[in-house]
Amino acid sequence: MGHGFTRYALYFLAAEDSPVQIFGDAWLGWSVTRGKALPHPQISGLPMPPDQITATPRKYGFHGTLKPPFRLAANTSEDDLVDHARLVVAAIPQFVIPALQIAFMGQFLALVLRDSCAAHPKLASLASTLVEKLDHFRAPLSEDELRHRRSTKLTAGQDALLARWGYPYVMDEFRFHMTLTGRLNPADQREVYSALQTHIGHLIGQPVRVSDIGLVGEAPDGQFHLISRLAMAPVSDG
Repeated sequence: MGHGFTRYALYFLAAEDSPVQIFGDAWLGWSVTRGKALPHPQISGLPMPPDQITATPRKYGFHGTLKPPFRLAANTSEDDLVDHARLVVAAIPQFVIPALQIAFMGQFLALVLRDSCAAHPKLASLASTLVEKLDHFRAPLSEDELRHRRSTKLTAGQDALLARWGYPYVMDEFRFHMTLTGRLNPADQREVYSALQTHIGHLIGQPVRVSDIGLVGEAPDGQFHLISRLAMAPVSDG
């Protein structure tokens, strides 16, 4: 394929025509699925313009991370990654997330599961399967990358996950979220929460189907682009 991507990741992306995905793409100002910048929506009650609120997460696009960004290991290729990831994902049955909600996550806001991750074992299993079964495509972290990750005061368990899987918030530490903002002070965070709750409250209580996984790549300019949607195994709703 040869797109010159520097890192790869596996994302949950809602259907491109899903109201939640349409909003999230516009809110962040970047569509990972279409690989293009978008105008931000007009939302009243925000403490600052959306482009400032979303500057940090914009490059990644609106998504839920399942396998965090990684560089390709030596002697592997993008084509091999796509082919293997497609086979892994095709063996995992589709499922439905009952509902999402806006939540505070430290200093930023995100869409998260209405219930805890423990109440959604299929989602946790999906993430852990992708992390484990595609790990041989991941290049080891450099010493600088390890130091950077460890500068955030990880727990012993998180540090062990970092050493084993290249990221501290996987497996038992996985917390599904779709990032909406960069870091905000508490007052701004509350105002953004209130404005978004009013604007999209009617959308986020709806079920969301997880029927495919987005394999994405980071271009040299830092923006993430969709490489392929990988179909999961169909299931009967009956």
